Amino acid sequence: MADKPSRPAKLYALNENNQWYYLGSGNVTSVPSESQGTFLVVRSESSGSLLLETKVLPDTPYQKQKDTLIVWSENEKHGMALSFPDTESCQETWEAICRVQGKDPTVNITQDLLDDLEEDINETPETDDLDELPNCELSKLKQIANLVTSAFCSPLLKRRLALVLENESYIKELLKLLHTCENVGYTEGLYHLNTIIKGMFFLDKTALLEILFSDECIMDVIGCLEYDPSLDQPKKHREFLTQNANFKEVIPITTCKLRQRIHQTYRIQYIQDILFPTQSVLEENYLSSLKTFIFLNKMEIIHMLQGDDKFLPQIFEQLKDKTIDNDKRRELLFFLKEFVAFAQILKPRSKDALFKTLTQMGILPAIKVVMSLDNFQIKSSAIDIFTYIVDHSPSMIREFIIEDQQNENGSLLINLVIKQMICDTDPEQAGALHIMRLLCLILDPDSMIAMPHKCERNIFLNFFYKQCIHNIILPLWATTSEDIFEEDHVLTGDINNKYCLHDYQTAQLLGIILELLTFCVQHHTYYIKYYILRKDLLRNVLILMKSKHTFLVLCALRLMRKIIGLKDEVYNRYIIEGNLFEPVVNAFLDNGTRYNMLNSAVIELFEYIKVENIKSLLLHVVEKFYKRLEWIEYVPTFKSMKFNYEQEKDRKSQKSLNSMQSSKIFLCRARDLEKNEVSWKRDIENIEEGETSMKPLECDCQDVCDTYMETEKTTENVDKVNLPKRTSSGDVKFTHTHSTGDTNGTDSPMRLVDYSDEEEDKEEEKAFRKRPHVNQ
Repeated sequence: MADKPSRPAKLYALNENNQWYYLGSGNVTSVPSESQGTFLVVRSESSGSLLLETKVLPDTPYQKQKDTLIVWSENEKHGMALSFPDTESCQETWEAICRVQGKDPTVNITQDLLDDLEEDINETPETDDLDELPNCELSKLKQIANLVTSAFCSPLLKRRLALVLENESYIKELLKLLHTCENVGYTEGLYHLNTIIKGMFFLDKTALLEILFSDECIMDVIGCLEYDPSLDQPKKHREFLTQNANFKEVIPITTCKLRQRIHQTYRIQYIQDILFPTQSVLEENYLSSLKTFIFLNKMEIIHMLQGDDKFLPQIFEQLKDKTIDNDKRRELLFFLKEFVAFAQILKPRSKDALFKTLTQMGILPAIKVVMSLDNFQIKSSAIDIFTYIVDHSPSMIREFIIEDQQNENGSLLINLVIKQMICDTDPEQAGALHIMRLLCLILDPDSMIAMPHKCERNIFLNFFYKQCIHNIILPLWATTSEDIFEEDHVLTGDINNKYCLHDYQTAQLLGIILELLTFCVQHHTYYIKYYILRKDLLRNVLILMKSKHTFLVLCALRLMRKIIGLKDEVYNRYIIEGNLFEPVVNAFLDNGTRYNMLNSAVIELFEYIKVENIKSLLLHVVEKFYKRLEWIEYVPTFKSMKFNYEQEKDRKSQKSLNSMQSSKIFLCRARDLEKNEVSWKRDIENIEEGETSMKPLECDCQDVCDTYMETEKTTENVDKVNLPKRTSSGDVKFTHTHSTGDTNGTDSPMRLVDYSDEEEDKEEEKAFRKRPHVNQ
């Protein structure tokens, strides 16, 4: 792509009011491309940034005026103009346009222009030469509003206008016209003032905001913003701020500067939230200084309160005082909640220092006292403050809980939080769901790695599973157990009739509890396994498979799926011995052929067992439930499980047979060698003793040697030796298989050693038991 030489020009655009406004000065280049066509590119003269890049289209109307202007319209209400300093620069660009459209460069118009563009470009206000503003008079308000609006077409004009407006006296004089317009009923002037003040905000200059938000000006600024031209009637924001929004000092504020900052920040926040509620991306970027101003104010308030040694401790002491009335306590909590919310804007290090200071001052004991009260609004505010602390540092909560357990002073904070969860009155259980998320953060073992003490993780989890988890599962026991629940718990009164399996609100709560248990199964392998096995918890969970609420059935199934996914043989034996697949299969068959989430979830469960080849569960499912599931052929899962089962059964049988044969061969070899050795030793002893009943020495030695050699031969050719047989008299009788030529083998009984039949049987049984067993 070859660039043509650039030419200087000024760029203008037509606004919605059919007025030309200046976009900036730059250099124009016509850039031809064989593949994409010709482009007009305008880059800023000062910064080199791109001001315009537009493709010259064959059907776009272009017009040359006065030999130095080129005007065109890309679409309705989108007119553009280039003003060149000389004829030569204009003509060169015009020729490039005419070449694309196939026009003669001598013409002054290529297509019919829109009517709005017939206006002479010379009528464009020369705002680029802005040096001063008109006087603050009612008759000049429209002119001032137009100047402010047109300044946004160029960054340079914005900077110039901001410098002119930084004259504090000018803004004050301008705001005085608000009361004049209201007194005379000059509505048009009030609309112009609204446009001017909004324009000042969008100039995004901190110096201007300092003037607008001063005590002398801020209420008049809000008054100007009441008269939005898009509204039929003005909003009464000043009346609300002065009469309805009353500032209450829950604890007397002795610092005047702190009080002034609190008032100012509230009003600025009101302007941002109420008067600029829906911001486009462009407006949001323009209002960055407003957000920064609020941020700095909040930072200052936080540091001033944090540095006061008496203010925050007084709040915590009053919150712990059970004698104060609920209205006062509610105001204290609202202030503390807003203060902690302010702290979220701090940097991590400053935020951590603040929360450590609050912990040392006693914020958690104060929350514990508040949570024990019977007032829903107060407890909700306490949960909000508790949330901020948990989100920042769960370890702070855990450390306090351990200390709270050691104090043994009333109910534990964590049990009070659990009580708030299971007693949520919202039918959708939004509060319970929120608290469940907080408990997951507190119980997450990954956040316990950086504990100060190595054993703190075990200490906390031991404490939780001994002191707290039974309170979480309380609604589950009350819903699924047939027995009367008499164990100590956080609830008061009769809970046995409080929860119903088919009640929607109860189902929502049970679903949340099962989600928390699923989290525990995934992260607390040992602790939750011991609890599930000891309490037979999974059996009660699977009772929920009978619920009419499918989401609750899926929650119960998800918990079982998570347990099976651990591939823990202890869990597997527990499921098999408890026949815990029964409710799953029943729910699956009751669902019929409906293709829904329950159907898919159950099939995925069995498919996982098959793919991962969890042998104990696969054998159990096939042996126990295949006859009830064999009709299901729309998925190959159960047929495949049956096939794998048969393969495993054949493999086990073959392995068992091979093991038996190997054991018998081993026993034969061992016994033959032992008997031959005993026989040799006994014969030698007899020879040495010289018994009178013996044969002559030569014959006996020859017989013994022959026997020994024959035994050695038998050992070397073990495949030709049959199992030893015992005669009726108890002698051991070896049968030797001779060569193929001798088909009548000779039996030579020799008494080696006396074995009783009972001892031999025991020895065989003992050897058999020592062989490896096949896992079931």
